[in-house]
Amino acid sequence: MKKMLILYVLGLSSLLASLSQTIITPILPNMMNQLNTTYFWINMSISIFMFISAIMQIVYGPLVDNKGRRKIMFPTMILFVIASIGCAFSMNISMLLLFRALQAVGIASTSVVAATVIGDLFEGHERGKAMGSYQMFLALGPIIGPTLGGMIGGYVGVFILLAAVGVALVLATARFLPETRPEGAVGQRFSIQNFTKIMGNRTGSALLLIGFTQYFAFYNFLVFLPNILSYDYGLGSKQIGLVFLPMSVLLMFGSFFGGRIQTKIDPRKSLIMACLLNLIVIIGFICLASVSLTLLILTTALYGLTAGISMPMQTTILAEEFVLDRATAVGVYNFIRFVGMALGPVVGGLLYSDGSYGWLFGLSALLFGIGIWIGGTKLKANRQSAFQG
Repeated sequence: MKKMLILYVLGLSSLLASLSQTIITPILPNMMNQLNTTYFWINMSISIFMFISAIMQIVYGPLVDNKGRRKIMFPTMILFVIASIGCAFSMNISMLLLFRALQAVGIASTSVVAATVIGDLFEGHERGKAMGSYQMFLALGPIIGPTLGGMIGGYVGVFILLAAVGVALVLATARFLPETRPEGAVGQRFSIQNFTKIMGNRTGSALLLIGFTQYFAFYNFLVFLPNILSYDYGLGSKQIGLVFLPMSVLLMFGSFFGGRIQTKIDPRKSLIMACLLNLIVIIGFICLASVSLTLLILTTALYGLTAGISMPMQTTILAEEFVLDRATAVGVYNFIRFVGMALGPVVGGLLYSDGSYGWLFGLSALLFGIGIWIGGTKLKANRQSAFQG
């Protein structure tokens, strides 16, 4: 029971991190007008959060291995609360970007700490189930984030909400999160060796590639879907938030289901199958999104389901592959996937400049397909060598 309570606290902290990334997506046009800025700079409020989050993953990974889980998470959550209040009262885009960067520095520790603590506390099939439950919380952010943001409608209220949830989680962390750092775990300052160790491992390099390409595509969906709904279908912010709801619900269900699949089917094999289904849905979206709003909602919902199934499998495999330096490995993996999240909106902004999303999502599908092919080949080779050994 105590383990489950810890799991819920970790899940809620990662939900807050995920929520912070996506809650402003449906109100970006309104924020642009309120802060008297351009589409490029308001889009940077998403990208800068992702880039800083990515960088902090490789900082926090060795720190969490070395200093401990609880000692890192508690002060960084306090920083997040302060930065969220700063975002709420920003008077111009420069202030907003500064506090968004500080927000990212604060909240970035949660994804490293959460996946690492789950790896510490759970073993075997229970680890897969726990990672699926955790990923379900993580998946709620992209789901309820746009919906909440659309309902609130203004950035002041959005950031005050994030600060309030942050305060609650600071208290929960202080009360319930134990120190789970195992004996023998050794953390070092980040160096290029962190990358070479993961990249030199077939499983590690496969997960980095799949994670990067999948999250690149995922954040193109989250950031540019509101534009399609606004300009092609004439929907307002609250209606856009409701369109995100089916995708969000099925993303959550898929994450829960994906955690259970791992107990029945080899996670490496089921990961590639789920990613292939996710790729097929992206291609379907490209073909059907312009036909009708109903087909757009259907394909985005299926996208959420297939993405949700595959995501918990990646962190479970990683936690099993790297034991004593688990947090460092998770940090490197999170760094790569956060870079994918950040590059999605930046590259997408260039490709979407003419109002067409075919090239935008076509590139996402191509990169993801390459990631699945190369990553799947590496995972298969590693599984065969392990079997022969």
